[in-house]
Amino acid sequence: MRPILLQGHTRSLTQIKYNREGDLLFSCSKDKVANVWYSHNGERLGTYTGHQGAVWTIDVNASSTLLVTGSADNSCKLWEVQTGRCLKTWEFNTAVKRVEFSEDNSMVLCVTEERMGFAGTVTVYPVNSDINGKQSDTPIVTITNKGGSKAVVAGWTCLDKYIITGHEDGTICQWDWKKNEKVKSIAPHEGVLSDMQFSPDRTYFITASKDKNAKIFDSITLDVKKTYVSDTPLNSAAITPKHQEFVVLGGGQDAMNVTTTSARQGKFESRFYHKILEEEVGRVRGHFGPINTIAVHPDGTSYSSGGEDGYVRVHHFDPDYFTFKLEI
Repeated sequence: MRPILLQGHTRSLTQIKYNREGDLLFSCSKDKVANVWYSHNGERLGTYTGHQGAVWTIDVNASSTLLVTGSADNSCKLWEVQTGRCLKTWEFNTAVKRVEFSEDNSMVLCVTEERMGFAGTVTVYPVNSDINGKQSDTPIVTITNKGGSKAVVAGWTCLDKYIITGHEDGTICQWDWKKNEKVKSIAPHEGVLSDMQFSPDRTYFITASKDKNAKIFDSITLDVKKTYVSDTPLNSAAITPKHQEFVVLGGGQDAMNVTTTSARQGKFESRFYHKILEEEVGRVRGHFGPINTIAVHPDGTSYSSGGEDGYVRVHHFDPDYFTFKLEI
C-alpha cells in the first residue's frame, strides 16, 4: 500500500474531505488556501484562494457543485467547485472552526470561536443551490451554549433533525435547531473534542478527543456504543463505510512537544481499530508530525490523512485488505 503524497500546502493540514462519489479530495491548511485533487492519482485540479487567514475547515455538497470553507480571517466562504469562483462571504466576529453542509444541502452550519468577548456560536445559513442565484445574508438560527463550554466541532444528524455539537470540555450536546433549544447533553470525554464524523446514514457518529479515546455514539439517543482506547492524544477519527468494519484514528503529540520524543523515529501512525470488537488491528506509518485529519473514501477503497507536516497521504488499500478477517 504505497501512499500517494499530495504536496500542495506549505503549512500544516487542518481538514480533508472526499466528495460524495469519492473522486475528488478537498484539503485545507493554515497556508490560507484550499485545494482540490483527483483522489485516484493525486493530481491537483485547482486551488481556492481568497482567505486572509488559516483555513480551518472545509465541506463540499452532495452534487460537488458548491464548496464551503471556514477561516481564521473571521469569514466563511462559499465557492463554485468547478471554477474556483467565490460566490459568497459570510462575515463573523471570530474565527470559523468548523463548517458542514446539511444532509439535504440546503443549509450550512458554521461553528465560530469564542474570542475577544464574543461568545462561541453555531450559526446556520441557508444555501441557494443555484450557483448564479443570490445567497442569503441572514442566518436561519444562531445557537449559543449559554454558560457552557464553547463548541469546537458540530454536525447534522439524519434527516437534519438535530445538530450535534462537541465542546472544548469534552461534552456533547444535541440541539433542536428549529426551536433553538438544547435537547440533551452528555460529558463522555475528559479532554477537548478534536473531531466528529458521521456514519454514511448519519444515525451514529464517532468522536476523537485529546483524552486519547475515540467513541461512537447514537445520533438520536447519544448513547455510547463503542469506545476505542489509544495511547496518544487523538486529532481525528473516521469510520470505514464498506468492505470492513473499521475505524481509523489519527493523532500524536501536540506539534509543540514533538521534538522532545521519538515516536518511532518521528513517524506518526494512523491506527485501525475493529469497529465492533474495539481492538486495534493495524497501523500505517508515514507522517513526520501529528496527524491532524483523516477521511475515508465513500466506497471504502482508500483513505487519506493530512498531517502537521503539510502533506496529504492518500492510501489505496491492497487486495488483502478486503479479504482480511480478524482471528477471534
